Amino acid sequence: MTSRRSFIKTGSLLSASLLFRPSLYAAGKKTIGLQLYTVRDAMQQDARATLARVAAIGYNSVEGASYGGSQLFYGMDAKTFSSVLKQNGLIIPSGHYGMGLEKSQGEYVKGTILHEWNKAVDDAAAVGMKYMVCAYLSEKERQPDRYKQLAEDFNKAGETCKKSGIQFCYHNHNFEFVPQNGQMLYDVLVNDTDKELVKMQLDLYWATKAGQDPVALFEKHPGRFPLWHVKDMNKQEPHGFTEVGYGSIDFKRIFAHAATSGMKYFFVEEDICPGSPFDSVKKSYDYIHDHLV
Repeated sequence: MTSRRSFIKTGSLLSASLLFRPSLYAAGKKTIGLQLYTVRDAMQQDARATLARVAAIGYNSVEGASYGGSQLFYGMDAKTFSSVLKQNGLIIPSGHYGMGLEKSQGEYVKGTILHEWNKAVDDAAAVGMKYMVCAYLSEKERQPDRYKQLAEDFNKAGETCKKSGIQFCYHNHNFEFVPQNGQMLYDVLVNDTDKELVKMQLDLYWATKAGQDPVALFEKHPGRFPLWHVKDMNKQEPHGFTEVGYGSIDFKRIFAHAATSGMKYFFVEEDICPGSPFDSVKKSYDYIHDHLV
């Protein structure tokens, strides 16, 4: 039988763990998220059924990957999409957005950082997002002669987000760590932006692929990484994507430094799956649930 003393001690330890990793708990539940790009084909075919299936696996948090252009969330307006998420017990703390420098079919894409960003922010706030993330930079958008302009654009985007209580972030791949004209884009985006207006979503796979140590990045820029993408790297060449816990990345070591990084939410993502994405995200969920949180 549990004594009152041991109960209080256990409760104190739990409280301490919650203080250490507050973001991993929502209403008493561990928060394990999925970037919906992983199930993009299914979302395009039937978003409602896909979200229900994601929730049935155990995920209670998702990150959006579809807004620019249509200025809708998977074909739904903000109110409808928010309702569907709630019906499935899901929250959407974060969403991915484009820069918008290049045209698509002769027109600039709306709902991007450079085009109708105000509406994108309003819609993100309406569905309850806390973070809006620049997901990718095209080759044209990331030219070295644009680095300074990128930092300025990100600061402005962050200012707009802040007015609605949203944090702006940038999501890396591996090209940011390749020196161009004597400097790395990642250093520019971290050092030349306002650290309160622009934070980082660290993709653990891509950072590792680029030869970076995520923990070293956390220690160099503590508190700058409120979001993570959790994906694993195959042990065999060419070191492609695999399910979390089935590859070569030491996630236990990385998760032990969550507090240093400032991590609030993380999302499983597997850009390319060997078979059904649902089988892959189930394997990743089970490993994370059993070993990491």
